[in-house]
Amino acid sequence: MNVVDSSGWLEFFADGTNVNVFRVPIRNTSELIVPAISIYEVYKRLLQQTDKDNALRAASLMKMGKVVELNASLAIDAAEISYDLKIPMADSIILATARQYNATLWTQDSDFQGIEGVRYIVKKASVA
Repeated sequence: MNVVDSSGWLEFFADGTNVNVFRVPIRNTSELIVPAISIYEVYKRLLQQTDKDNALRAASLMKMGKVVELNASLAIDAAEISYDLKIPMADSIILATARQYNATLWTQDSDFQGIEGVRYIVKKASVA
């Protein structure tokens, strides 16, 4: 199972330099877990950077995986992760979701660097 965090989704939608890394888990929808908070983060960022139609298309693609809603148990796990690892709320929810499903978390967000179960990819600068 795989979880792609918001930075990976945004890299995929922007066709960024690490797109090929994230393409593999994103296209394998039968193994893809999508925390609902990731849909929020990606949709909001695409609204800011592009337009509503692009944001809606992205959300639609994200919903092809298994969307996991935040519930009380997941919230408690995420709070403990946030406290223990000193990472932000959304990141802790994404990591808690990955752990709940024994999934690999794919990311280029440095907040996750060195955390067990995370496949961290260094964000490459865009070629201009």
